Amino acid sequence: MTYTIDTLTDEQRDHALDRSINGLRDDDPLRSAAIPVMGWQKGFLAVVLLAVVVFAIWRPMQTGVAMIGLCTFGYVLTMADRVMIFRRGLAARPITVTDEQARALTDDELPPYTILVPAYNEPEVVDDLIGAMARLEYPKDKLQVLLLLEADDDVTIEAARRCKESEAITILLVPPADPRTKPKACNYGLHFATGDIVTIFDAEDLPEPLQLRRVVAAFAELPDDIACVQAKLAYHNGRQNMLTGWFTAEYGLWFGYLLPGMMRTGTPIPLGGTSNHLKRSVLDHIGAWDPHNVTEDADLGLRIAASGYHTAVLDSQTLEEANSDPINWIRQRSRWYKGYLQTWLVHIRRPVKLLRTIGFRSFLRFNLVLAGTPIIAVLNLAFWLITILWFLGQPAAIGAVFPWFIYFPALIALILGNFATLYMNLIALREDDRSDLLVPALTVPLFWLMMSVAAAKGTYQLIRNPSYWEKTFHGLSSQPDEDLDATP
Repeated sequence: MTYTIDTLTDEQRDHALDRSINGLRDDDPLRSAAIPVMGWQKGFLAVVLLAVVVFAIWRPMQTGVAMIGLCTFGYVLTMADRVMIFRRGLAARPITVTDEQARALTDDELPPYTILVPAYNEPEVVDDLIGAMARLEYPKDKLQVLLLLEADDDVTIEAARRCKESEAITILLVPPADPRTKPKACNYGLHFATGDIVTIFDAEDLPEPLQLRRVVAAFAELPDDIACVQAKLAYHNGRQNMLTGWFTAEYGLWFGYLLPGMMRTGTPIPLGGTSNHLKRSVLDHIGAWDPHNVTEDADLGLRIAASGYHTAVLDSQTLEEANSDPINWIRQRSRWYKGYLQTWLVHIRRPVKLLRTIGFRSFLRFNLVLAGTPIIAVLNLAFWLITILWFLGQPAAIGAVFPWFIYFPALIALILGNFATLYMNLIALREDDRSDLLVPALTVPLFWLMMSVAAAKGTYQLIRNPSYWEKTFHGLSSQPDEDLDATP
């Protein structure tokens, strides 16, 4: 049955909680998102904003041309880089460990393993979590599963304590304190973790049973500077509605091709929210998770690279539930975009050091992915509005800010950029034999509109409430019927 760590003294709880919240900020303030914009960053942003305002008043048309040209250059550069990553991802797929190799490992060769499962207000998925953990093929005496629950989350605590199907689950109550974030809970759980390898699963995750063994086998073959092995995430409810189809196709492209492409080019990898398997020694060395960053996974991936380590992508799958509700999806995606901007603002604080550590190409890609992804999603709203206004009345002001040397690159970005994105999605679906997602792939421009709305919301929240963790609700779809060992 499940049991609870209830032998902690007040001093132990207070120390673990304080380090969970303040550890990274105290040890290395420049790596913490506790203060979103620091010192010279505020000054730099103020100078840039003032310069734009002054030039917009003094030379409004020339300023408009310059801003449009800069945005167009960003579009073209980002799309070209994305296509290059995809090409490498096609040629270099994730690392493969066969079932035979995974099961050939003896119990003596398997290290102690800790799984952290943070959950909040999710009583409906506790039964599924315990079932998923019970299916993992790993020695029970070497597997520690910590279910991290907020101490005032009575409904989830009660649901977990009612479950009596597994002896592998330990309920660890996290003292309620701000910030109420997933990384704070994971930091708290890390203080009580006993494994040499630590991973995170969300409460609704369904990892394939051999995933932990595959990770151990992969670490044994990979160089010592590999600090993390990221498994692939996929959705089990891609056919539920159009939104889950869009989301499933996007994840297939991201985890199946773009992340492997980044891996093969040595690019820092923004980790997925779950199924990232980390060496405990490295995790302690780099400061674990940032409790003030709402995409702690992306931040940790960048911190791994900035510390001279690397991440590998493994061909092992964890099934998740794709958001089927548009409002719920926008809440989740706006948090992701806000976190990307948080992560970029944190890691750009030491630009010279980061450039020297990861190299020019990776540094450029870091800026394009972390800052470019949400910024371009916001800019899409403005450019779509400009396009609509042009077709409605062809205002002279719009024509004036698109001279030929900007108009033609912008046209290329519009036509070839959109085509390239559609093409990459279709190729990924063909390679993965997911013809059932053909309609979502062809109608993905509607998905882009939702992305832009979420990006605008996330950017606003970055200014108003940077560390607020907007809760995503799960349990909106039924569990998959198919065998978890099979591709959905």
